[in-house]
Amino acid sequence: MTDAKDAATPGGTGAPSPFDQVIDRTGTESMKWVYPRQVLKIEDAIPMWVADMDFKAPPAVVEALRRRAEHGVFGYPLVPPSFFAAAIDWLGRRHGWKIEKGWMAVTPGIVAALNYLVRALTRPGDGVLIQTPVYHPFYYAIENHHRRVVRNPLRFDGRRYVMDLDDLERKAADARLLILCSPHNPVGRVWGREELEAVARIAVARGLHVISDEIHHDLILPGFRHQVLAALGPEIAARTITCIAPSKTFNIPGLATAAVVASNPELLKAFEDEAERCGFDLGQVFGLVGFEAAYGHGEGWLDELLPYLAGNVDLIEAFLAERLPAIRLIRPEGTYLALFDCRGLGLDPGSVNDFFLKRARVYVNDGKMFGPELEGFVRVNFACPRSVLREALERIERAVKSK
Repeated sequence: MTDAKDAATPGGTGAPSPFDQVIDRTGTESMKWVYPRQVLKIEDAIPMWVADMDFKAPPAVVEALRRRAEHGVFGYPLVPPSFFAAAIDWLGRRHGWKIEKGWMAVTPGIVAALNYLVRALTRPGDGVLIQTPVYHPFYYAIENHHRRVVRNPLRFDGRRYVMDLDDLERKAADARLLILCSPHNPVGRVWGREELEAVARIAVARGLHVISDEIHHDLILPGFRHQVLAALGPEIAARTITCIAPSKTFNIPGLATAAVVASNPELLKAFEDEAERCGFDLGQVFGLVGFEAAYGHGEGWLDELLPYLAGNVDLIEAFLAERLPAIRLIRPEGTYLALFDCRGLGLDPGSVNDFFLKRARVYVNDGKMFGPELEGFVRVNFACPRSVLREALERIERAVKSK
């Protein structure tokens, strides 16, 4: 594998970074690593699929968890005021969104919250709008509860994906709820203020409620800025429930703790009632600690992470342009997930994922899992040490040249 020091550019100073450290995750039961190597039986596969970074969490988070573990008693926890205060301060400082403690509720994760909210805000048979291709649990949260998926496909303008607002307005008449992915997974868009203002106008005019999944809101690449939908004004705030978590930002998804935010007390109560009906009424001891420590003390770590991720994007772009022009990068504006357009490889679209796994020994997400619009694409998780990323790209290059 390429030495980390040799892989420190482009996109960086050349100095070693803590994110260059290659961490052996053997024995941690990491789904990201176990699945391709033990279940799919490609023992040396490089996993670049599920949204789980190969970086240690911020030292402040690790230390907070260590201190809590040393106490040795792990009884039923209440949510302390400091948990809410950390999130309130973070959202105000990083995103300019002023919220109150009474607007927040805890959830074991955003996927769980999506399911609670679909049940709480719609009835069987109702239409739920999603902007496809999109994170696949959106589909499950709708279909598993006997609601109808109403697709508002994004359009590719030759450089990036954009919203089809005319189509959204037409289809809003056939829906009661919109699930917004902001920033968008998997296309990597950080929606601009004008786009979101248009969405807000449509939602208010058509009487739609909006679930705004903003889990990637801190993972914004240089030149872009995240805009909180509910912060656009009181009318859209009254119709929106926002899902947040430090899990992607600080690599702590295994702590299974997130929050929902709604200034409208009726929306918040609808969520809380549904969560209670599903048996969720207590937080997770370490999740509460990790959430608070991440938002309270993780900012410096994040400010070092973002340039490193941008450097990884630069590496991918340069590598593909120079050595793999048949694969096109859809350059992300946010998240640590990138789309590779592999249609230029001349492969059968249904075999692209197998080609990456079995020939290149790199495990990625098949694009079509996010919607038929991405047949022939793959989604690549580039939140890994640069040496690992370079090795994966070189494996793909060798596989393409030998096919």
